[in-house]
Amino acid sequence: MKPDIHPEYKQVKVTCSCGSVFETRSAMGKDTLLLEVCAKCHPFYTGTQKMLDTGGRVDRFRQKYGMKKDIEKK
Repeated sequence: MKPDIHPEYKQVKVTCSCGSVFETRSAMGKDTLLLEVCAKCHPFYTGTQKMLDTGGRVDRFRQKYGMKKDIEKK
């Protein structure tokens, strides 16, 4: 490897919005990193994943493609 071309690889303190704090190593120039979602609070990893119909997206899709009639008959 060529000398003096690689960034410094140092300890970084990572803080999530859920309050989780851990340390890792990074070539990033900062000493701290703020995250919105980490593995401890992400719904996929915690198993609390929810399917939400925000704003009636499913209903609008069904109306647009004529699927609502089939569901009302059942």
